[in-house]
Amino acid sequence: MSNLEKVDPEIAAVIRREQDRQLRGLELIASENLVSRAVLEAMGSILTNKYAEGYPGKRYYGGCEFYDIAENLARDRMKQLFGAQHANVQPHSGTQANMAIYFATMECNKDRMLSMSLTQGGHLSHGSPVSFSGKMYQVHQYGVDLESETLDYGKVGELAHAVKPKMIVCGASAYPREIDFRAFMEIAESVGAYCMADIAHIAGLCASGIHNSPVGVVHFTTTTTHKTLRGPRGGAIMCNQEYATMVDKAVFPGMQGGPLMNTIAAKAVCLKEALRPSFKEYNRQIVKNAKVLAQVLLDAGLRLVSGGTDNHLMLIDLTRQGLTGLEAETALGKAGITVNKNTIPRETKSPFVTSGLRIGTPAVTTRGMKEQEMQMIGDLITRVIFHPQDAGVLSAVHREVSELAGKFPIYPE
Repeated sequence: MSNLEKVDPEIAAVIRREQDRQLRGLELIASENLVSRAVLEAMGSILTNKYAEGYPGKRYYGGCEFYDIAENLARDRMKQLFGAQHANVQPHSGTQANMAIYFATMECNKDRMLSMSLTQGGHLSHGSPVSFSGKMYQVHQYGVDLESETLDYGKVGELAHAVKPKMIVCGASAYPREIDFRAFMEIAESVGAYCMADIAHIAGLCASGIHNSPVGVVHFTTTTTHKTLRGPRGGAIMCNQEYATMVDKAVFPGMQGGPLMNTIAAKAVCLKEALRPSFKEYNRQIVKNAKVLAQVLLDAGLRLVSGGTDNHLMLIDLTRQGLTGLEAETALGKAGITVNKNTIPRETKSPFVTSGLRIGTPAVTTRGMKEQEMQMIGDLITRVIFHPQDAGVLSAVHREVSELAGKFPIYPE
């Protein structure tokens, strides 16, 4: 960063401090991962210099011939990875990918949407009242069965028949069990609705055959390209060819202008990495690690929502400990372990406080950690949760975290 050091030493210092934090700590936020050096190089390339409004072969600016190659590589690799007929890699985020599908299929202030409640595992962009999605559409929401804390597809179907939505959204940001996308599609077909699956969290698992994939099953599939795909922060959409034109028009010019071509190039890189056989093994290890970590937490006496996990994340219910999610997040942060507070079923506290913690294994798996390290991490987490105010415990755990993290690089090879 020699040039940055000269031009803006303050920002250079921020980057170096953040790099040190990542090197010395453990990232256990389920929606975060670590990209390769190749992805970083594409993100920081001169492709950021140019506008490329439109699509390959049909741009509104001259000089886009090389940008067309990059975007086509990203689209083709995504189609190959997921077995999709059509892919749009221009959305700047997962939320904007969702927005494009809503714009393509529903009329604002008129049509109804059925989606998963934010407090029970859904995402902000799935119809939360504070999101554009909740403000622009008539939103009805389903949750989990409060006994099993898993989806009850029969109840979702009953609600769909009562609501008669134009769109049914499935997928989640805090649901630790496998989702039956075919069941959602059958419900949608029974009421004449579109079905959109948001696989932002589990895209890598779906691409690897570890979680069933909605691509080619539901009408539209949206995703981010980070999280378990291990790429740059961005969004993408997949659909069958019959919906390609409406999706592309909804993205541009309907929702956004010039795409971020440096990010699209980085998406192409991560998708090429994901086509390697090692990527499947990586995602298998994510799930193995999550299951081991979940069992360590259960054995220590912590309660997990739904009793465990099928994917990359788990939710700890801290009610028994008399601890809020915010308090636990803060204590773990002081010990060098980064997690996030999260709402749980039967939540009684605000989203800024919460009764739970969400923990995920993608980033530590990227660093090469396996089952043995999950045993250690589970022990470190429980020591903090059971002694959140003990400075001696937090200090000791922080030293052990730094020692463990120091053995594993943050750049996947």
